[in-house]
Parts: sequence; C-alpha cells; structure tokens
Amino acid sequence: QVQLVESGGGLVQPGGSLRLSCAASGSIFSIYAMGWYRQAPGKQRELVAAITSGGSTHYADSVKGRFTISRDNAKNTVYLQMNSLNPEDTAVYYCNADLQAGQEWYVYWGQGTQVAVSS
Repeated sequence: QVQLVESGGGLVQPGGSLRLSCAASGSIFSIYAMGWYRQAPGKQRELVAAITSGGSTHYADSVKGRFTISRDNAKNTVYLQMNSLNPEDTAVYYCNADLQAGQEWYVYWGQGTQVAVSS
C-alpha cells in the first residue's frame, strides 16, 4: 500500500513563510511527477506547482516567484517552500504523485494540510 504523508502546514502572518513536505512510502517502483494542489473554501482544487523526476518544474502564475518546489528522489519526498504568503494563499494543500507500483501506474493523493495566512 502506498501512502503520501504531508506536513508543515499552519497559521502564518501575511508576508511570512512556510515549508510543506510530502513523503511517499510503500511499495513504490518509481515516481514520475510530484506536485502540490490547493483548495480554498468554495473553490475548485487547483495546481500550485509540480516537478518531474528529472527536475522540470511548473508553477501556477499566482505563485511564481514566491513558491519553490523541490524533491529528494532518494527519499521519495517533495517540498514546497512558500514565501511572501498572502491571505489568498489560504487553503488546504494536497500532495500528489504519479507513481508506479508493481506493473501499474497510479495517481495518489495525500490527506491535505491546512495553510492559513492571517494577521
């Protein structure tokens, strides 16, 4: 069984920073892409940032220049460094991974971690 476990969420003041982590564990053969999505109350889930196993990255326009995604392939872990946070970044952040377990490819999701930006 594969699990994605997120950590690092919390409450931060506007202009502050947080670092999210997501570790994948279980019977994983390989991971292609890992990413972070977020869902604010009353809104659809949206892609925040993604990174491939080769290190190619993609960011939503709203976070470019403020957020940085990185991964440690040896640890099957992806990180999201979030700087210059503003109230519009408040959401539940979900980790996502496209991975191979056995002979099949799957998309797995973490349970979500709350990020709240407020003074």
